[in-house]
Amino acid sequence: MTPSSTPGTGVSPLLSGATGTGLQAAELGSRFSAQVVRWQKSHGRHSLPWQNTRDPYRVWLSEIMLQQTQVTTVLDYYARFLARFPAVADLAAAAQDDVLGLWSGLGYYSRARNLHRCAQDVVRLHGGQFPQTAELLQTLPGIGPSTAAAIASFCFSQRVAILDGNVKRVLTRVTAFSGDLASSAQERELWAIATELLPRRQLPETMPRYTQGLMDLGATICTTRQPSCLLCPVQGMCRGLAGGTPERFPVKTRKLKRSAQSLALLWAEKADGSVWLERRAAPGIWGGLYCFPVFDSEEDLLAALPAPLQPRLTAIPPFVHVLTHKDLRLSPLVLALSAREARSTRLPGTGAWFARDAWEALGLPAPVRKLLAQRDA
Repeated sequence: MTPSSTPGTGVSPLLSGATGTGLQAAELGSRFSAQVVRWQKSHGRHSLPWQNTRDPYRVWLSEIMLQQTQVTTVLDYYARFLARFPAVADLAAAAQDDVLGLWSGLGYYSRARNLHRCAQDVVRLHGGQFPQTAELLQTLPGIGPSTAAAIASFCFSQRVAILDGNVKRVLTRVTAFSGDLASSAQERELWAIATELLPRRQLPETMPRYTQGLMDLGATICTTRQPSCLLCPVQGMCRGLAGGTPERFPVKTRKLKRSAQSLALLWAEKADGSVWLERRAAPGIWGGLYCFPVFDSEEDLLAALPAPLQPRLTAIPPFVHVLTHKDLRLSPLVLALSAREARSTRLPGTGAWFARDAWEALGLPAPVRKLLAQRDA
C-alpha cells in the first residue's frame, strides 16, 4: 500500500471519500473528462483511417486489428480488408481461407477466425446491423468488454468505459491506483473508477472524443517509459505525478513466462514451383492456416518419409521466429521432387500441392511466407 492509497483497496483519494463528498468526486471526474475532451479536440490524433467515422463495421475492424498490434502495422492491413470487404456482409460471405489470406502476417490468427464468425453472426442474427449496446456487442464472437465499449462509445455514444492497455496506464497514474491488476477484483475496481470518470453531458459529442482522447494520451503522452508529463492536459490532477513516480503505475505482478519450442518443417517442392501445404488444426499455433507439415523434431520428420527420400533432404539453417510469449526455433528441410515423383510419393499429412498463384492467396504463417518469398527473390 502506498501513502496515496485507501486502505484495503487500490483506490486513491482522487475518487475516494478522502476528496470529500460524492458531489466533489463527481465534479472532479467531470473536470477530468472535460480536460481530456478539450485536449483531444485540439491535440489528439485525427488522421487515422478508422477515426472520424461512426460506422461500427470500420470501428470494430480497427479495434480487433489493433489488439496486441502496433498502429503502423495495422494501417496497410486495414486498407486491404476494406478494399476487399467494404461492408460486414461482404466479410460474412467470404470464405475463411480468403479472410486468413488477407490476415496472414498480422498474427494472433484466432482474431481472424473470430472476425469472420462475428461478421456472420451480425448478418445472421442482427440483420447485418451491429448491436448498439456494449452488453449486446459482447455476445458476438471475439468481442470482449473493452472492445464492446469502444464500439458502443464511438458509434452510439453509449456511456461505457474502455480499459485497454493505454487507458489502464493513464487512469492508474492519474488516480495513483495501487491495486495489482493481476487480480481480477482489482481490475474490476479500476473499471468502476473508469466508469465514474466518464462524461455525463452532451454524450453524442463527448463520449467518442473522450474515449479517443484516453487512447491518444496513452499512445502519445502517457507512455510506458519516460511519459511527457509536462505536455499532459491532466497533469495538475495526476496523483502519480504528484507522488514523483508515475512510471510505477500500473501495478501488475503476474507476468506470462516466455517459452521456447523447436519444430521441423517439411518443405516439399515440385519442379514447377508448387509446394506441399496442409491446413493446421485450430486451436494451436497457426491454427486454420496453411503450412508446411510440422514435426516436433527432425527425427520425427525423417520417420514420416519413405526411406529412399530421406537422403535427398536439404537442410536450411535453423532460425528463430518470435511470438508474443514463445520463441519458435524452426528447422526447414527441403525435398525437391519431379512431377512423376510427386504423383507417386505419399507425403505426410493431409495436404495438397499449391502453385504460386494459389499459395500467395492463402493464409500462411509469416515465417513460411517469408521462406517462399526468399526462394522466389
